[in-house]
Formats: sequence, structure tokens, C-alpha cells
Amino acid sequence: MTRLRRTATAAVVLALGAVATGVLGFAAPASAHVSVNPSEATQGGYARLAFRVPTESDTASTTKVEVNLPADAPIASVTTMPVPGWSVAVEKRKVDPPLEVHGSQVTEAVSKITWTTTDPDAAIKPGEFQEFPVSMGPLPKADKIVFKTLQTYSDGSVVRWIEEPTGGEESAQPAPVLKLAPAANTTATSDSSSPAPVAKADTDGGDSSVALGLGIAGLVAGLAGLLLGGLAFARTRSGAAKPPVA
Repeated sequence: MTRLRRTATAAVVLALGAVATGVLGFAAPASAHVSVNPSEATQGGYARLAFRVPTESDTASTTKVEVNLPADAPIASVTTMPVPGWSVAVEKRKVDPPLEVHGSQVTEAVSKITWTTTDPDAAIKPGEFQEFPVSMGPLPKADKIVFKTLQTYSDGSVVRWIEEPTGGEESAQPAPVLKLAPAANTTATSDSSSPAPVAKADTDGGDSSVALGLGIAGLVAGLAGLLLGGLAFARTRSGAAKPPVA
């Protein structure tokens, strides 16, 4: 009987190991890189975005972030939100032909946004991330905007997040990409005073969290079934091993 119990216990331990492996497999995060949140917006409108910058180095902190706006998708207006311990500079360039913004001709577009830490304690330390919020628009009539970004560390090293998406596997140092959807086609019956759709933000707890929860629930249910089956098997073998009563 003791041997049977040990066998059942070993089966349960193996099942627990399988569940732990499955849970860790579901929960393992992708490699961190500079990204823009939300990742989608609407052509022709304004968007409130945040550039999310994690520090991947184990020994140095992030002290400078440079976000370049592409020349082939010009944006006339960029406003920034103060980030404690950081200064920000917005650079512009001439555009020809001019951009039309609210009926006016604009001859300059934003070319680069640079955040630089002014307080060593505000630098993005290893294992941490910082968000740099901006509002920009009108967004161009393009399918996407690629923000090539440079990340400078306190030891002088620079990581170049500049690789554009190719449609295949993600590159080692991908640039942040904002996908742009065409504006909704208004009709004569639509209310022109209605606000434009707001881009959906990445809350880090959406579909991936649901999938993770469902996966864990399924694994736990499987473990429970295996445990009950093992105990029932042990009890059956134990009853069969008892000598018949005279």
C-alpha cells in the first residue's frame, strides 16, 4: 500500500511540474524594446501617445531618448507632457509643399523629439521603464509611422531602435511603429459634431491577460483531474491488495 501511495504521489509531483512549466511558458514576457502606446491611431486626427522606454542593461541607466519623425509622413504639431527630472527639445524642419492644417498653410514639420535627464535619480534604472507622453497631429494619410529611436545609457553606449518592420519575424532592434487607419467615412446623416474615435490604448492587461488566465485555468483543471484519478487508482489497488475476509 505504501508503494502505491508513493507512486500516486510521484505522479502528482510530475503533474505539478508540468503545470508549472506550462504556466511559466504562458507568462514568459517578450524581450523589451522601445515602443509607442497606443500602437494604432486614425489618419487626419490627433493622438495622445506615450513612448515607453525600458532599460535592458544590467549595469547602466537610460539618460537620453531621441525619437525621429519620418520625412515621408510629416506632422505639423507635437506637444509634450512634462516628465519629472527630464528636459525635452522639439526640432523642426522645412516642408515643401506646405502642410494644410485647419485651413492654414504650415511650412514646418517636427523632425525630432529629444528627452534628456536633468537629475541622475530620474534616469531609467536597470529593470525599470519610463513613459514620455506626447500629443501630435494631424496624423498623415499613411498606413503607418515609423519612429526611429536612439536610446543612450549612462555608460555612453547607444542602442539604435531603427529597424523597420518587414512582415516576417520581429527584428532584434525594431523601431516603434504607429499603425494608422483611415478616418471613418462620414455621410450626410452623420453628426459632424460627434467626437472622433479615440485610439485604443495598450493597457498591458488585455487579450494577453485573458489568454494567460484561460491557459492557467485549463492547466489547473487538468491537474485536478489527474490528482483525483491518481488517488482513485491508489485506493482501487489498495482495496485489491487486501486479503479476503474469512
